[in-house]
Amino acid sequence: MSPSGSTYARLSSFYFLYYGFLGAMMPYWSLYLQAVGLDATAIGVVLAVMAAARVVAPNFWGWIADRSGRHLQVIRAGALLAAASFAALPLGSGMAWIVAVVLLHSLFWNAILAQFEVITLASLRNAAERYGLVRLWGSVSFIVAVVGCGLLFDRISVLQLPWVLLGILLAIAAGAWLIRDPDSGLRARDAEGIGTRLREPALAAFLLAAFLLQVSHAPYYGFFSLYLEQYGYSRAATGQIWALGVIAEIGVFAFAHRLLARFSLRSILLASLLLAALRWLMIGFGAGHAVVLLLAQCLHAASFGSFHAAGIELLRRYFAPAQQGRGQALYAAVSFGAGGAVGALGSGVLWEIEPRSAYVVAALAAVAGWWIVLTMVRGPRVGTVRAGGEGGAEGGRA
Repeated sequence: MSPSGSTYARLSSFYFLYYGFLGAMMPYWSLYLQAVGLDATAIGVVLAVMAAARVVAPNFWGWIADRSGRHLQVIRAGALLAAASFAALPLGSGMAWIVAVVLLHSLFWNAILAQFEVITLASLRNAAERYGLVRLWGSVSFIVAVVGCGLLFDRISVLQLPWVLLGILLAIAAGAWLIRDPDSGLRARDAEGIGTRLREPALAAFLLAAFLLQVSHAPYYGFFSLYLEQYGYSRAATGQIWALGVIAEIGVFAFAHRLLARFSLRSILLASLLLAALRWLMIGFGAGHAVVLLLAQCLHAASFGSFHAAGIELLRRYFAPAQQGRGQALYAAVSFGAGGAVGALGSGVLWEIEPRSAYVVAALAAVAGWWIVLTMVRGPRVGTVRAGGEGGAEGGRA
């Protein structure tokens, strides 16, 4: 049975709120940290701490959710506590205070998305290939937030950012009570570990490639706005340039079901990683040329959009329903957590030496991920999506 229109609306609205927070934070967080007096190395440390929380927190919350079957309750608790902890940020401005607050906030914030992905896939049932059509609303809100905040912070101080973010967090906490878990009380509880899954070479290779891809994204997520300021872009223009990348991402999510039906997961992952490497080189050496920069931003469709869509589908195929919480959490921990932390620390150090060098290293990390997928990802589960949203068990392209 296909999901109803109200199901699509509830799922889409929560993605809208969640990614609205990221749209307000990601482009302007480094500008805020610079405004309170942190240098590039210190900014890198703060970003690394936030990413490092994603190594532990998603797995911890995923284990609780899968053992108890209470994915929705984990989301609601995480949203409430993430807002409550972040409310302490304006009370201080020293590095130690900022690190302590963002660490606590991140531990709760990272309870949310992996478990919501589980509920989304369960809600979509046999239409799982339509995930991109739901997820694209997160991209829409990212654009609204990033452009709106760019215009806002050209008029008021970026030091007001914590209050903007707190308002969105409170909306997310309220929105969490509108979510419905379609399998509440029905989803099998599974005490079995997921270690046996990781012995499958294709899955292990995917996770390693995802780690490297997030390492490569670190100079972009952490320092791209600072880089644009060096070239004289206003904050309104910076927000619009960020938005262009997400517009390209929306295009991918809108047609992800067709992409997955036509190409193998392996092919999509390979193309995504190679185009990511090209993107970082274009930004590193062409940020002063508007045409090059805008083309590079369009490649966000590949460096994030298509890779993430293929990755979510791959995880759905490799993990049983009762293991999905831990599977999604593992993906978040390895890529956005460990990859983001290593990348943030490295980028902070490289930025002090020469900003362009951070993008060169980013390109090399993406190429390394491409090589791993090329040589290790094989098998029927990385074929194309078949009728009913399942990957071809036989004859699928690999």
